[in-house]
Amino acid sequence: MKNIAIIMGGYSSEYKISLISGNVVYQYLDKTKYNGFRIHIFKEKWVYVDDKDAEFPIDRNDFSVTVNGEKITFDCVFNAIHGTPGEDGLMQAYFELIGMPQSSCDYYQSALTFNKRDLLSVLKPYGIKTAVSYYLNKGDEINTSEIVKKVGLPCFVKPNKAGSSFGISKVKTEAELPIAIEVAYKEDNEIIIESFLDGTEVSVGVINYQGEIKVLPITEIVSDNDFFDYEAKYEGKSQEITPARISDELTKKVGDTAKRAYEVLKMKGFSRSEFIIVNDEPHMLEMNTIPGLTTESLIPQQAKAAGISLEDLFTNAIELALA
Repeated sequence: MKNIAIIMGGYSSEYKISLISGNVVYQYLDKTKYNGFRIHIFKEKWVYVDDKDAEFPIDRNDFSVTVNGEKITFDCVFNAIHGTPGEDGLMQAYFELIGMPQSSCDYYQSALTFNKRDLLSVLKPYGIKTAVSYYLNKGDEINTSEIVKKVGLPCFVKPNKAGSSFGISKVKTEAELPIAIEVAYKEDNEIIIESFLDGTEVSVGVINYQGEIKVLPITEIVSDNDFFDYEAKYEGKSQEITPARISDELTKKVGDTAKRAYEVLKMKGFSRSEFIIVNDEPHMLEMNTIPGLTTESLIPQQAKAAGISLEDLFTNAIELALA
């Protein structure tokens, strides 16, 4: 029996979703193969939490834990932390330094994909289309007329390095820009402002499944709100239709684009890429490398449509990490 540390929590606004994802992994882990350990990673503490909610501190020297006088070490880490430090490369670099296998991509890919600006800049030369964008760092002068001239209206103001739709605003007038920028700065010190893409929004999971890169069935996102915000994503204010209601030709085009991005970046583990299809051309918004793993999340929905159970999905991730 292998000991699997399931890390969850994190230092960002996404920690609540991460705790749900981590507990789903714990629940569906194949108990005939693995001993699962829930590890909460917070700024103030790294702790193993047992089934009675007792906490035991993690020794960060070797990522072990001592329970009732017995030292427990882990064979592999299943990473379920959305946002920093699990999705931006920090945990990946730490685990590489101590020689611990882990389920997500490597630290460079993690840091790159977490930074929307850098990700899209790297993928553009490979023919992957994106929205027109404008960038701001905290402290930069805000020239609203210059922003509008470049990206047009309406536009989206987003934190550059944050997930779960926190801090995102759809801006319809130039006067709204400064408020939206302040909202985004609460989540990150870098901002990306993008032109509005009027089209069909889809989400595409790409995973390495049993040693082969596999594109999962595509999900179409129809938000009840103005866009796919936090409410739409997590509180039922959207329809998520899998497979997406697009032609076979377009399904292949979107899937091939998502797979190309996965291969170009030398990805491992899970990825979920978001696109808006405009005039039959997929435009990439972002790639998530620790996507939600709650039973309602998109990757589990897509895996189910592909005939892959949660137990198989998680077993596959662990076995690939151990290989």
